[in-house]
Amino acid sequence: MNRNLWLLALCQGLFLTNNISFTAINGLVGLSMAPRGWMATLPIMGYVVGGALATGIVTRTQLRFGRRGSFQIGLAVALGSTLLCALAVALHSFWLLCAATVVAGYYSANAQLYRFAAAEVVTPEWREKAVSLVMAGGLIGAVIGPNLAKYTRDVLPVPFAGVYLGLAAAALVGMALMHFVAFSALPPHKAAQVQARPLGMIARQPAFITAVMACALGYGVMSLLMSATPLAMQVCGLPFENTALAMEWHAIGMFAPGFFTGHLIRRFGALPIMSAGLLFNLACIAVALAGLDLHHFAVALFLLGVGWNFLFTGGTTLALTTFTPEEKDRAQGVLNFWVFAVQAVTSFSSGALVTTQGWQLLNCGSLVPVGLMGLALLWLAVTRRTVSAASESDA
Repeated sequence: MNRNLWLLALCQGLFLTNNISFTAINGLVGLSMAPRGWMATLPIMGYVVGGALATGIVTRTQLRFGRRGSFQIGLAVALGSTLLCALAVALHSFWLLCAATVVAGYYSANAQLYRFAAAEVVTPEWREKAVSLVMAGGLIGAVIGPNLAKYTRDVLPVPFAGVYLGLAAAALVGMALMHFVAFSALPPHKAAQVQARPLGMIARQPAFITAVMACALGYGVMSLLMSATPLAMQVCGLPFENTALAMEWHAIGMFAPGFFTGHLIRRFGALPIMSAGLLFNLACIAVALAGLDLHHFAVALFLLGVGWNFLFTGGTTLALTTFTPEEKDRAQGVLNFWVFAVQAVTSFSSGALVTTQGWQLLNCGSLVPVGLMGLALLWLAVTRRTVSAASESDA
């Protein structure tokens, strides 16, 4: 435990303030300006597409400028992109809003590495807990994000413009905090190249494949249901204040477990905790299908958040066992690329499905990625058991 870890947790909270606010309002803003209703979640999709496109650039900036320099670039992009979003709303320009969210994706691609950076600022025995505690910093976003959207929505003549300006201020605070985080020195570039394995060899490991599937599909299920929730609640006639409340409980579910997820992983292992995350996802779907009142949306989103936390924290911890420090930038870039790629598909699908097929079918469809995650976890467990049995017989 040290100052660097707490500063990273605060930066994570500010990042999630941006992320949660974008999710809470971009679909509604998009719906008010989009040429067609099914295009409402394109601004949300733009955010994750921008993140996917930026992963390669972020990998290079991490190698070139180190953790702090790259993170500061990401925060500067957050500042500029949120101001551009405010301008788009003022001009009532749907396509400018989409372009601004694509640019904002660069910030997201950078900030997704905060959790990996956390493992580097503590001693090895604290690695799992450091990842988990930085994820818990998202509780700041859980509280600030929905309330920022609720209380600044109408402070300016143009609805939601005040929210984007508030997010610009959050980016400035993040830049100030990041200035004081001390990261390890970069290894010599040539030495790192010599010691690193080919990327294909890293990516073929069963543990790495399972970690990628858990992180990407876990995020995908969350994005599928979370992005559609504000639209579904509006269709059900629930006011925006109720939407903000449901999103707040969802974010609490995402990040409150961070205070103990690392301890659970250290005690029971990553696979059991990730399996528990799948069960929470199934419980979320069951509650969402049970009714359309506020408590159904709020409880379902809370369970979805807890399931995401277990899957994402467990997947991140599992991934850390599959690469060396010399390989981390490329391996983490691949993992985050798939997270963003799956999110891009699900965030667009959520708007198209909920506006054309309805909330019930959307939830039933989410059982497909949940089933794929279950198969991946089972495959890794069987693979490890087979390898262990073979090692015992050789001995």
